[in-house]
Amino acid sequence: MIKTDILIIGAGPTGLFAVFEAGLLKLKCHLIDALPQPGGQCAEIYPKKPIYDIPGFPEVLAGDLVDNLMEQIKPFDPGFTLGERAETIEKQEDGTFIVTTNRGTRHQAPVVAIAGGLGSFEPRKPQLEDLEKFEDKGVEYIIRDPEMYRDKRVVIAGGGDSALDWSIFLSDVAADVTLVHRRNEFRGALDSVEKAEELKQKGKINLITPAEITALHGEENLTAVTVSKNGEDHILETDHFIPLFGLSPKLGPIANWGLEIEKNAIKVDNTLDYQTNVPGIYAIGDVNTYPGKLKLILCGFHEATLMCQSAYKRIFPDKRYVMKYTTVSGIDGFDGSRKEAEKAVIKSID
Repeated sequence: MIKTDILIIGAGPTGLFAVFEAGLLKLKCHLIDALPQPGGQCAEIYPKKPIYDIPGFPEVLAGDLVDNLMEQIKPFDPGFTLGERAETIEKQEDGTFIVTTNRGTRHQAPVVAIAGGLGSFEPRKPQLEDLEKFEDKGVEYIIRDPEMYRDKRVVIAGGGDSALDWSIFLSDVAADVTLVHRRNEFRGALDSVEKAEELKQKGKINLITPAEITALHGEENLTAVTVSKNGEDHILETDHFIPLFGLSPKLGPIANWGLEIEKNAIKVDNTLDYQTNVPGIYAIGDVNTYPGKLKLILCGFHEATLMCQSAYKRIFPDKRYVMKYTTVSGIDGFDGSRKEAEKAVIKSID
């Protein structure tokens, strides 16, 4: 049995930052994630994708953000159960929870924080003959390493932010980039649309709209695709076809935990602490929903901070935390032990 103060389900950016905020309160954390490494989607799906809305970083690669978060929480020595999915949760008579993974690993904590992002997910695939035949042989749904496309011919399909952003990014990597969208209007950010149009004028991106990919060609590996535009078919030679139509999120086993669910997300009370309808279970980051919810990493950081404050009050109902800014108290010298916690800035106030 692995025992901790806060059991965090999901080791993406929000879950990792929760470790830092909990550490400042001298609370020990353990994280469970189905992926084999921390970082969530930032590490698994787009580690090389630039992120522009992290305060203090005009631009940071998703993978570098994860590395920085891991460095930030190192003093607090969190535990990890990776490559295992949280399967069941049981509330004990003493008010704690036992969470068991699909591999039978048991964890016990008085507080559970669900930071599972979009949950388990799979790419939305186009309905094309022989699609599975060419998977990993020229057809990819996720760009993990842009260098894979160095000096290659790439066709991207889609009209959202991912399709636009990767087309723009790969225009400096691939030998040829073609973006195909079934409408003339894109759903992505306006500045991305304008950038793509600018690159089209410079000859760095070939935009084909309104059009669709209707067939794949090749023997062992993909060699070409059929582009249908205005009722006419054109064969376009390519080395890679990347359909970016988004992900289909699923909560997985968490949906069966008795939590209030709305549109595949967990409802929380955002007026106070992002607690679910089950006291002691919180949901932070993209996995939750509430009026005015924004699915942004920085919003997840805010939610994690308030969650940890509430968790401390739940774990130590007779104590009150005397807040000290990190510029005053620092974080050096913390060894993660309960003995250290008893000697730290958390004090009982009569």
